Amino acid sequence: MKLDAKIPEGPLAEKWSKHKFNLKLVNPANKRKYTVLVVGTGLAGASAAASLAELGYNVKTFCFQDSPRRAHSIAAQGGINAAKNYRNDGDSVYRLFYDTIKGGDYRSREGNVYRLAEVSVNIIDQCVAQGVPFAREYGGLLDNRSFGGAQVSRTFYARGQTGQQLLLGAYSALNRQIHEGKVKSYNRHEMLDVVVVDGKAQGIVTRDLITGEIETHAGHAVLLCTGGYGNVFYLSTNAMGCNVTAAWKAHKRGAYFANPCFTQIHPTCIPVTGDHQSKLTLMSESLRNDGRVWAPKTQEIAEKLRRGEIKSSEIKEEDRDYFLERKYPAFGNLVPRDVASRNAKEAVDNGLGVGSSGKAVFLDFADAIARLGEDTVRAKYGNLFDMYYQITDENPYKQPMRIYPAVHYTMGGLWVDYNLQTTVSGLYCLGEANFSDHGANRLGASALMQGLADGYFVIPYTVGDYLATIGPKAIDESHPAFAETKQAVIGRINKLLSLKGTRTVDDYHRELGHIMWEYCGMARTEEGLTKAKGLIRELREDFWKNAIVPGTNNEFNQSLEKAGRVADFLELGELMVDDALQRKESCGGHFRLESQTEEGEALRDDENFAYVAAWEYKADGAPEELHKEELVYENVKLTQRSYK
Repeated sequence: MKLDAKIPEGPLAEKWSKHKFNLKLVNPANKRKYTVLVVGTGLAGASAAASLAELGYNVKTFCFQDSPRRAHSIAAQGGINAAKNYRNDGDSVYRLFYDTIKGGDYRSREGNVYRLAEVSVNIIDQCVAQGVPFAREYGGLLDNRSFGGAQVSRTFYARGQTGQQLLLGAYSALNRQIHEGKVKSYNRHEMLDVVVVDGKAQGIVTRDLITGEIETHAGHAVLLCTGGYGNVFYLSTNAMGCNVTAAWKAHKRGAYFANPCFTQIHPTCIPVTGDHQSKLTLMSESLRNDGRVWAPKTQEIAEKLRRGEIKSSEIKEEDRDYFLERKYPAFGNLVPRDVASRNAKEAVDNGLGVGSSGKAVFLDFADAIARLGEDTVRAKYGNLFDMYYQITDENPYKQPMRIYPAVHYTMGGLWVDYNLQTTVSGLYCLGEANFSDHGANRLGASALMQGLADGYFVIPYTVGDYLATIGPKAIDESHPAFAETKQAVIGRINKLLSLKGTRTVDDYHRELGHIMWEYCGMARTEEGLTKAKGLIRELREDFWKNAIVPGTNNEFNQSLEKAGRVADFLELGELMVDDALQRKESCGGHFRLESQTEEGEALRDDENFAYVAAWEYKADGAPEELHKEELVYENVKLTQRSYK
């Protein structure tokens, strides 16, 4: 099929307003006749469910947590972007649009990104009205701080708890609709397949994680709001439960998967300490506003630090390399995440790493504390500093933090058009689960912006257009597709439970993560990716022979949950490698060593790779088919990205 992004015609600033006018509407009386299924209750899912229910639709929400408010959106720390220009420092909707396009290394759609920047200003008003306690400056206006990839202050924040506070706002709106009876909430339910009837998504199959009961749910439209797939790397900043299963099942039912190799590595994470770890902890990018990143200038000094012979405070200023400030004077420590991460890796690879493992650099607040005072720094970052202290037993007010890059966010996801609809009619995808707005690298504080933009301000219009087209006819749950899809889910569960080998699922997940990080992580080569493809295939074959999955289906069985998710990761991992192999350029978070400038920066190939790579599933074990959505730039000029 030919990919049609459905980007509206006309000037960039008028596309969304004209498109909204041209969309079909559903009258209030008919809205009561439709049911919409929302899978995932993070910022995108909760905001979409609350908005659609407020409009009058019947909504069912599904999450695998014990409460919608436990969605991983709560983990976002530093802030949410919006082009309010409260600081009067030169920000605008167009500048936010341009920074996002440039930050994504010119691999995102102009139309989608401009709409995101345009509705960002409404998000803040919505959240303030819900009671989100954003920080304020002395005059009472909402405060802003800077984030990577921008030279203006446009990030609104609630200390280091912005994601949690935003989710509480959306959750309260969702709870109101649950109380009103317009939303029925299914907690501890995991979606395991999509029911497709005559090319249209008309339901889902779920497993009750407490009882093991397999259920079918019918709806006129299905919204997937299930987050990213960073846990394919095993060690990531994601919660342990984050997975790709819902999106992957949709992919195998006909939804194309776009740009799967575009993975964001976050530069400010607490370093790995050993094989015992199952996840990593993020330290907010907001810390780079006042913290200075540095490494020792010589291997000799670094070795003494690693052996504990000297302390960081004893290193003279002239022996410190503030490498981001040195290499990128215009942006300094606020370069985008992919740039900061690669430079930290380069310092470590050159033998300049610190900490007992040698895989860390410093994030130092001594200058900020001397300039602002410890009380001011504590007011801005106190909870983050406390979290670092609790984990490392090191006081960041007295000594520098140790940081190193880690997998954080995935820019790839299900392919969607301008209406957020996948290649399956009636199946929509919102937030991090889709690919649409961030290109090859997401700017910090833009994930919360996209999730709420999709849920509050985009999907209420676009899903209404689809529902008006199909009409309010009841879904026929007796259609054979419901029973067939349910039986397929039961068959897969039984297959997993039949595995009585000797290796745990965690063993396979850890090994897969090592392969992905080593060969499809911060730096990639054709040789390494080819090797990874073979290793993943061998690992997947071994999984289905030698894994052990204890217990039964009719019980609370986390081993079974994990096995299903890891099985999907083993398939996704190979697709990520295939995607990275065919993209023989460097762009954003996708860094091919064969494609870099003389200064070691990512070197794009716009002539051959200015497209979205959308993959179509064919059959288990068969190669996926690549479809290309050409990216057209009418408002920005494709240039080599520079933050110098």
